[in-house]
Amino acid sequence: MLKFAIPVLHVSSSATAGQFFERLGFRQEFAMRPDASKPDPCYMGFKRDEVLLHVSSFSGDGVSGGVVYVAVDDVNALHREFVTRGVSIDTGPVDQTWGTREMYVKDTDRNSLRFTQDLDLP
Repeated sequence: MLKFAIPVLHVSSSATAGQFFERLGFRQEFAMRPDASKPDPCYMGFKRDEVLLHVSSFSGDGVSGGVVYVAVDDVNALHREFVTRGVSIDTGPVDQTWGTREMYVKDTDRNSLRFTQDLDLP
């Protein structure tokens, strides 16, 4: 039985990634650095509500430009929150032909977080 998945996004800077995810309302759960005196490489976990994301600046942990879909209750409310927090919106909110309303944001490493809400279409 599968329980859940935690995506790992590759980032070039743990400090920049931390600032980005904090602006999105995530909180840092942990950070693991082999050398505590250096900011990178670093493996970090972020959480908001029930969503867990991991980011890594270790070489070999993915490539920049990944995509994560995050299911949400209200894309429009999240859009308003992000705009208030100064988050640059890449796409949306927009209704998709496949029955979702979506909004995309990208970090400085071109990783895309795609926030999606199911629409009740007739």
